[in-house]
Amino acid sequence: MTKIASYSSRDLIPQEEKLELKKQAKSLFIGVPKEITFQESRIAIVPDAVQLLVSRGHEVYIESNAGAGANFSDEEYSEAGAKIIYDTQEIYKADVILKVEPPTLDEIDLMKGRQTLISALQITTRSKSFIEKLAKKKINCLAYEFIQDDSGMMPLIRSMSEIAGNASVLIASEYLSNVNLGKGLLFGGIAGVTPTEVVILGAGTVGEFAARSALGLGASVKVFDNSLTKLRRLQNDINIRVFTSIIQPKVLEKALRRADVVIGALCSYDKRTPCVVSKQMVSQMKEGSVIIDVSIDQGGCFETSKITNHAKPTFNKYGVIHYCVPNIPSRVARTASYSMSNLLTPIILKVGDFGGLDNVIVSDVGLRQGVYICHGMVTNKMVGKWFKLDYKEIDLIIASI
Repeated sequence: MTKIASYSSRDLIPQEEKLELKKQAKSLFIGVPKEITFQESRIAIVPDAVQLLVSRGHEVYIESNAGAGANFSDEEYSEAGAKIIYDTQEIYKADVILKVEPPTLDEIDLMKGRQTLISALQITTRSKSFIEKLAKKKINCLAYEFIQDDSGMMPLIRSMSEIAGNASVLIASEYLSNVNLGKGLLFGGIAGVTPTEVVILGAGTVGEFAARSALGLGASVKVFDNSLTKLRRLQNDINIRVFTSIIQPKVLEKALRRADVVIGALCSYDKRTPCVVSKQMVSQMKEGSVIIDVSIDQGGCFETSKITNHAKPTFNKYGVIHYCVPNIPSRVARTASYSMSNLLTPIILKVGDFGGLDNVIVSDVGLRQGVYICHGMVTNKMVGKWFKLDYKEIDLIIASI
């Protein structure tokens, strides 16, 4: 016989519905130090964004001359509502620190601990002590390379890649002209004159935007990549039929002999970029042709490449001009800063509205992917394996917050 549960008269009285309490918004103390990395001219946040943040109740400290490389004056930031700071140590006392490049070990020493750092990571150039110092100070760290949007794309990386792709074509155009002792070619084509021949290695974002710019100027473009998926996607995205090919040595060598410009845009997320162009291939290229190795920061895809800088960006090898500057977006620092600021500002506003980073990453999966250190623990699998450190899934940390 089934036993029927008994209820008291109190149990039958309608009860109040228990709803989740809305997170209390928090006013953030944001610090933007001056970049000290060699020839880094960008700044993570522009005056227009500062004005928006200040209007929402946040406090923004900008180190003096932090925006000078991108032609933003201290007066512009001050008029937008930021406080100009002349003491670097004071900047690093902020709750949220915004940087373009990763902090140096000395800069980490200036941090008080239990803060939020948003910057690039550049894992291949970091040391184990870099991660250990940040973890010891329990600094919550987000890397631009890992932050994803709703579609699973990495918006900050894509934005800088778009700039690098467009800029690579403009740089090549400069070095083809007589002004820089080039061949005296106009990048593109005019009626009755053979168009400039461009070879692009890599069909990712850099390759796509380099192809768009080159085609827009009237050049003849050939794109090589080892991924058929990327080649098909590039064809569909630019909506123009261009020559595409898997990287086969004989086909590539033939294309290089005819090329006026070769743009290296191959990438690798966790290791060295594959070197697909040998010294012999370069030596057979036309004299005065130009190589732009955008992937030089990951080793480069030309055997003849070596790192240069913005002060002396080129060198000549086998009669071929090589441009191998690793930080091309810094060449157009103002545009790059606006692009970066437009992507960072909504993230900062969201952190403030939700009352802190911990509350945001609970609901924002894309931002959660960007966290590589949380509450003193490494939370990114790639970072843990690269530096041979113990790591813990961030979902487990969130559950304990």
